[in-house]
Amino acid sequence: MSKLLEEAIDKVKLLPDEEQDNIARLILDEVVWDSLLEKSKDKLSLLANKALSDFKNGNTTELKF
Repeated sequence: MSKLLEEAIDKVKLLPDEEQDNIARLILDEVVWDSLLEKSKDKLSLLANKALSDFKNGNTTELKF
């Protein structure tokens, strides 16, 4: 474990359980999200290229919010 992560965990241990759980969820979500992105990067790249091509060819519609 890195020194920075160890320091962060030591500080988190001082927080109430609810706040510790919130931080734990953030960390776990980040790790899971990174893993999912890594596994699907080829598909995401294909989708991005298709979207860019559609935009360049005028096959998109501007959304106004």
